[in-house]
Amino acid sequence: MARMKLKTLKEMNDNDLQDKLLEFKVDLSKLRSEGEKGTLKKQTSSIRWVRRDIARILTILNERKLKK
Repeated sequence: MARMKLKTLKEMNDNDLQDKLLEFKVDLSKLRSEGEKGTLKKQTSSIRWVRRDIARILTILNERKLKK
């Protein structure tokens, strides 16, 4: 999965961000389960990037809540 830029995330509306957040959480759970099974070969760093993308989305959503 491609990494998301902060600029593109900020341009999305809340519903799109929620959908993207769900998608990233599913990907993270898949990567973690593959890591537990030992089938995660060269993608070990992708867990870190997915976690960071999730954090970016949550930060944007929380900033928007505080502005309202």
